[in-house]
Amino acid sequence: MTQDRPLPGILLMLAFCVLAPLLDVCAKLAAASLPVGQITLARFLVQAALMLPVAALMGEWGRMDARMIGLLLLRAVFLVLSTYCFIAGIAVMPIADALAIVFVEPFILLLLGYLLFGDTVGPRRIAASVVGFAGALLVIQPAFATFGWVTLFPLGTAFLFAFYMLVTRAMASGLHPVPMQLHTAIAGSLICAPVILWADGTGLPDLDPVMPQGMVWLWLFGVGFWASVSHMCMTWALKLAPASTVAPLHYFEIVVAVALGFLVFGDFPNLMTWAGIAIITGSGLYVIWRERVTARTAARGSEAISRSPEAI
Repeated sequence: MTQDRPLPGILLMLAFCVLAPLLDVCAKLAAASLPVGQITLARFLVQAALMLPVAALMGEWGRMDARMIGLLLLRAVFLVLSTYCFIAGIAVMPIADALAIVFVEPFILLLLGYLLFGDTVGPRRIAASVVGFAGALLVIQPAFATFGWVTLFPLGTAFLFAFYMLVTRAMASGLHPVPMQLHTAIAGSLICAPVILWADGTGLPDLDPVMPQGMVWLWLFGVGFWASVSHMCMTWALKLAPASTVAPLHYFEIVVAVALGFLVFGDFPNLMTWAGIAIITGSGLYVIWRERVTARTAARGSEAISRSPEAI
């Protein structure tokens, strides 16, 4: 499928921005009575159960060699850890604050792409990344004073999700999105389940499972359901429209997170947090814009070379 349908891609990316925070709301509601590890396991179990019939209907199971299986397991490990860290963060701090810190992930990904893949990164994008990290510190500082070390969990999510994205990048050309989501969910479940079974009765607050009661079952289902739906929206958005078109829309997720955090939990960012969000968003949009400029320049250079007499 070519990236020649920008409007559906934009609408799907906006759908992701609206639906993804619903996952966070369900996780925060569940965390009031359940350990973080149990919620993390539920996210992958529900996603696997939902993606299985989708893969069956599409006939997309994916053929994987040993290398692809290894990458899939690594992808699942990074996603499990990043999910755990984020749920641990929003269990005690506002969703918008945690999400703002996680949004330094593009800057980390930019740096890792340079170090691991030799991606071209100019001084302007490096400077924007530094500014973005400074914005994250504005969010972390007041949150750290209020919530303590748990504030660093979203930062851990940013680093882990950046590695997750790098592994996804390595797998993208060899595996369809549907089996990739299904097999990652199965692998994530197999990683989490033994840990939760081992922790049963240990009294470890973040791992020892508790029998859900009443509406908590709905919150657990919501974690996996909204994770599945929102990430499929983003996956198809990137297949229908160029990343340079839909990536700037990702920051709309913070707006939705602020609105839901206020409506459901009564949380509203303070001035310093708003300043940090503005700096992170501005820096991120600048990095995206510079990437588009660099891509256009490279395209014009390639076109000029192809038209030169020496190339004929």
